[in-house]
Amino acid sequence: MHIWVDADACPGVVKDILFKAARRTGHPLTLVANHPMRVPPDSNINFVGVAAGFDAADDLIVERCSPGDLVITSDIPLASDLLAKGARALNPRGDEYDKSTIRAALTMRDFMDTLRSSGERTGGPSAFSQRDKQQFANALDRILASA
Repeated sequence: MHIWVDADACPGVVKDILFKAARRTGHPLTLVANHPMRVPPDSNINFVGVAAGFDAADDLIVERCSPGDLVITSDIPLASDLLAKGARALNPRGDEYDKSTIRAALTMRDFMDTLRSSGERTGGPSAFSQRDKQQFANALDRILASA
């Protein structure tokens, strides 16, 4: 199982958890972003930079991931594409996307986007908490143990 990270908006604390997991398990880890970022010197941990552009990182991840790979992303359309390809998708708060819930998540995303574009103030996600960090770490451990 290769672990891919849609790294542009991934919280640093989640990246740190992923670095430790890659070292511990030996699973290859690749961060993909449109701006440079440092990764620890480890043969299992890589960074791939993409040109700035709409969905450039997403497109590369979809192109390179294989069935059974795990992708860390909060991008619901990307998660949908990955599920269709047979990969797994986990958001940085520890919620795993699956085929039974992805359509509802896409519908809610589109609804909220429509509200925002009509001028409605919807607010953003809550601040990333210690509970979110623990939930992500637990979900990641479960997925890696099942691989």
